[in-house]
This record gives sequence, C-alpha cells and structure tokens, in this order.
Amino acid sequence: MKYRILILVCFLNSFLYSQTKKNTDSVSYYNKLANSNLDKKKYNQAVFFTKKSIDFCQTNNKTENLANQTFKLGKIYYNQQKYDAALKNFHKSVSLFDKVKPTCTKILALHYIGATNTAQGNFEIGNIYYKKADSLLKQLKLVDHAEILDYQKATALKIGKNLPLAAKTFQKIIKKPNNPKIIKTKADSYYQLGLIETTLKRNDSALVYFDNALDYSAKNNDLFQKSKIILAISQYYKKNRNFDLAYSYLDEHYQIENYILKLKNAKLDFNEFEKFKKTQSINNTLKRESDQKIQLKTYRYSKLVSILAIALISILSLLSLALYKNNIIRNQNNLLLREKNKELILAKNKAEKASKARSEFLSTVSHELRTPLNAINGITHLLLEDNPKKNQLKYLESLKFSGNYLTTFINEILEINKIDSTKVEVEYISFNLKELLFNIQSSLKELATANKNYFNLEIDEAIPDNLIGDPTKLSQIILNLINNALKFTQNGHVNVIAKLYAIEEESATVYFEIVDTGIGIPEDKLQSVFESFSQGSIEVNRKYGGTGLGLTIVKKLIELLGGEIKLKSEVGKGSTFTFKLNFNINKEPLEVVEETAKLYSDKQLEHKSILLIEDNKINQMITRKMLENKAIQCQIIDNGEEAVELLKINRFDMVLMDVHLPGINGTTATKMIREFDKTTPIIALTAISLDENRDMLLSFGMNDVITKPFVPDEFYSTIAKFFD
Repeated sequence: MKYRILILVCFLNSFLYSQTKKNTDSVSYYNKLANSNLDKKKYNQAVFFTKKSIDFCQTNNKTENLANQTFKLGKIYYNQQKYDAALKNFHKSVSLFDKVKPTCTKILALHYIGATNTAQGNFEIGNIYYKKADSLLKQLKLVDHAEILDYQKATALKIGKNLPLAAKTFQKIIKKPNNPKIIKTKADSYYQLGLIETTLKRNDSALVYFDNALDYSAKNNDLFQKSKIILAISQYYKKNRNFDLAYSYLDEHYQIENYILKLKNAKLDFNEFEKFKKTQSINNTLKRESDQKIQLKTYRYSKLVSILAIALISILSLLSLALYKNNIIRNQNNLLLREKNKELILAKNKAEKASKARSEFLSTVSHELRTPLNAINGITHLLLEDNPKKNQLKYLESLKFSGNYLTTFINEILEINKIDSTKVEVEYISFNLKELLFNIQSSLKELATANKNYFNLEIDEAIPDNLIGDPTKLSQIILNLINNALKFTQNGHVNVIAKLYAIEEESATVYFEIVDTGIGIPEDKLQSVFESFSQGSIEVNRKYGGTGLGLTIVKKLIELLGGEIKLKSEVGKGSTFTFKLNFNINKEPLEVVEETAKLYSDKQLEHKSILLIEDNKINQMITRKMLENKAIQCQIIDNGEEAVELLKINRFDMVLMDVHLPGINGTTATKMIREFDKTTPIIALTAISLDENRDMLLSFGMNDVITKPFVPDEFYSTIAKFFD
C-alpha cells in the first residue's frame, strides 16, 4: 500500500510539473516574475528574470519582444541610478527597434537616453535624444496627454542638479489644461516643485506648491501619492522649526500608511482564498471524471490536498497573527513617539521662554545703563569744552574713553539680543561690493598705520558690479573681522580677498577671506572664540581689551545671511577667516548717488528756540548746557501732557522728545502734537531698546532719532539738518 501511495504522488507531481513547464519558458512568464519582484523592490531578482526573458527572445528570434525586454532592463538600471548600464541597454533597445516597425516603446527608449544623460549632467546630449523622441511621437501621430515625457525630463534635470530648468519644465506641465490623464502628473509636478523650492529656501512658494499637490492628489484619489506629499509637508515644517504642525502632518502620514497596509493585507487574503477555491474546483472535476478504480486514490490525494490547505491556512493564520502583533507594536511606538514629541515641544517652549527672559533682561539692563552713561559722556564733553587744566585733561580723556567703551559694549549686547530674538530683518537692496570694500579699507587705514601693518585688498574683477543683498550687515561682518585682524597684528600683514566662487544667470556666490599674521589662536580655542564674551584667554583680554562680542555678532550675521564662517589659526603665525555668501544679480545699472558729508555751522544753530521734553534732571541739565553752548534758547518740560498743551499756544523751532516719559510716553505725545502741528520738527531722544527701532519711531510722526548716550557732533549735526 505504501508503494502505491508513493507512485501516485510521483505521478501527480510529474503531471503538475509538465503542466507548469508549458508556461515557465515564455516572455509573459518571466515578465510576470520580474514585475512581482519589482513590486517587492527586489531589483536583483527582477534583473535576473528580465535577462532570462531576453535570452528566450534571442533563442526564439522574437526581435520586437527582445527590444521591449532590453528597454525594460535599462529602465530597471535607471531606477537604481546605474546610469552606464541603463544607457547600454537603452541604446541596444533602439538599435533593435530599427529592425521592426516603430512603437511607443521606442519613443520611451529615446526619451530615457535623454533622461539618463541629463541625470549625469550631459544636458546637450540629453536634448538631442529628447528631440528624436518628440519627432517619432509626431511621426506616429501620438499625443502625450499625461505629459509623462516632460515629467520624466524634468525629474532627470532635478537629479542632474539643474534646478532652475527642472522647475521651468515642471511649471510647463502644471500650466497644461486639465484632463483625466494629466491629473496624477500635475500632482507629482507640484510635489517636485515644492521640493525644489524647499531646497532653494523659498519657503512660502514651497508651501503653496505642496498645497496644490494635495488638491490634485485628492482629485486622483491616489493614497500613495497623498502619503508622500504629506510626509514632505511634515519635513518642511520640521525644517522651519514649526514642530507642532510637523508632528500633525507626520501623524496623518502614518495613518494613511497604516490604512494602505491594511488594504494590502486584505487583498492578500482574498487572492489566497481565490487560489484555494480554484484548487478545490479542479479537485472536484477530477473526482467526477475518475472511475471507481481510482476513487480511493483520488480520496487520498484530496485528503493530501486538504492537509496542505490546512497547513497553508495555518501559515496564513500565523502570518496574520504576526502582522496583528506588529501593528500593536507599531501603535505602541506611535504612542511613545507622540509622548516624546510632547516632551520635546514642552522642552522647546521652556527653552524659548528662558531665551526670551534672558534677552529681555539684557535689553532692559543695556537700556537702563544708557541714561546714566549719557550723563557721564555728556558731563565729560562739557568739561572738555570748558578749558580744563592740563593735569585734569588726562583724567577727562580717560573718562571719555571709558564712556565710549561702555557705549560700544552695550550696543553689542543689544545687537546680539536683536539677532537671537529674530528682531533683525535681512534687506535686499542693490549695491556695489567693490565700492563697499574700498570704503571699508579707507576707513581702517588709520588703524593699520597705528599698528604698522601692511593692509591689502584683493577683489576679483569678475564679481558683478550690481549685486542684491544686505550691504549694512555685510559691512558690519567685514569691519569686525578686519578690525580684529588689525588689532591683534603688529608689524605684519592683513590681506582681505573677495573672489567669485560661482555664478548663474540670476545669482552669484562670493568667497571672502581675511588673513592676518598676528598672534593667532590656540587650537583648543578655535570654537570658543565665537561664543559671547570670549577672547581666547584672560591674557589676551588684558593686553588688547575689547568686549569679546565681535566674533559672536559676525557668526550670527553670517548665518542669518545663509553662510557659514570657518577659521584656521596657528599661534604666532596668524589666523584666516573664510565664508561664502550668495547674492542675486541686478541686471539694471546701479544708480550713482553722490553722498557728501554735510557739516553744520554754529551760525545755523544760533538764536533757535528748542523745547526739550525730558524727565531726568541730569539729562535736562546736560542737554540744556549743550544747546546753550551753541547759543540756542532751551525750555524744559518734564512730561508729555504739559508739552502738548504748551505747543498748542507757543511756537518753537524744534522739539526734542524723550521717548520714555511719565504719564503718556513720547510716541503718544508726538501723535497728539501732529493732530494740530504738522511742520515743527520733532526729534526722538531714546536709549533704544530691543523692541524699538528707527522706523517704528518715525512712524509716529517724528522726523529723526538721536540715540543716548549722545555723540556731540552727531547731536549737533542732526539738529542742524532742520535749520537750513
């Protein structure tokens, strides 16, 4: 009996094998296996079965099938970014198509040759094959309604780092009229444009493109596409430090992915059930056709099949259980991730509150220091003008130096606070970089001469004359770096270099290098010198002075402008600071504005009447004395309410308005005065703080701003401007 069962099993196996063999050696069979492995991202297996299909076509002289399968192999290599192997197969496919009637696949092969060359940066060769593909498309009188060819071309340009041309091609697609076939391509094009804009740091337009991609994805009802777009939006918000929205979109992405996974599992179960039903149907047919002699054998075979089916169901049950447990674990991980994200958000909020408190404290301290410092500087100036004795002159000069040092120190603290609290905005105006560098060199020649340094400036002539950027912040960066180089170098060389690093049609990248032969910086201090109040060592601070804030401001400003500063240094040999900045190019000629420094004369100020609104008694005394020294009549009011009432009945040539007053403040008083007096010049006097700026004060109707502590020449010059 055992031998009979063995013979029956061998017979059935040989029967099933002979049935399968009829279908295994064919193009469709290998193609099906290759596609199945591609779906599972098993590229090596897909390549193997595609090559088997190619061998079959060669053996059986199936030229058109051979061309199609060779193209398919090239496409697999292309998707793996194995461009050399891809090109080899695409060219071979085109040569095979030359022997048969041209088809759509030949168009795709030509187009993919163009795309592969484009991805490798060979744009001219790529364009040649794009034109060949378009020509064949017209010859076959076909229309690419879905714009697949242009989308593939744009994607290849993006891979080849030609972002402007890639964006232009994607925009061409989204401008096409809507039709059912182009909806998916438009969604993908908006998605790709969003990625490009994010790379170029054009955040607003990136978000607009992502939103459009979502809209078109909804029309197409493509869950895979929607999941991909939502993940990109989450990464966009994470990059822009909006963690709440980033987490919200990431959570939605995971929900869609879980839903897709459930759909796949349901489809898998259904397919297995269909196979099982088909097997049962075959068995029933065999039972009906068999005679009574083999009924027992058929029964045993059916029993064997049932056992196999039970085993298969058991395996599927175990697989389902594993998937269920995996889903539970994933949900637990998601919950853990949410908790961690909440903790990160709380920590971020705490850090932001602490940073804000620090900034407000430093701002308040620096603001409050300006009022007594104004008294120190003002009294020093008045004493120096009052013909002091020779033995007093030395002390007064030292007092003046100390006051100026403290003013610089407070200004630098306020500058760092503004940068940290994002109060600083980047300007985009036209300027001439070469002229700016020459002006900086001229302003620092005296310091270079004092330390007996050779100060050289090298500017690349290829740098465009008319750039668009923020010249004020660039000047601040370069002035600080050159100032440091000249201060820490004696009897040496300081070299400033500006070179054109890269240029495109609408932008240019400039490389800056500041080299000195000074005292240098120890290797263990190369990072800490960029920290606040750090100068490398106590000895350096004692010998050369300074606040230790200059390099901190430089680093923060360069990062604000989109660059990164690098430092190389060796003790006793000098230091080299380098950074690169990107500027837009203005193709219109830069207007030449001749700025001439306008000096004031004492006659402009004589016999003028000025109303001073100031509540601090010391500042009242100092400002009155400075004005009376120029033969100016000064009347003092210590609050805003009385000043408004006085100006309704009296006329003055000018009003000096302190911003911070008891009762109504200076800005409110100015708004009230402007309701009945539009002409009298009003100049703000302020120890400017983190929340104040010149434009804000001018918006209330003030004509100009004088910052405390006063610099006498600037104080008189500002007043004289309004007495022409």
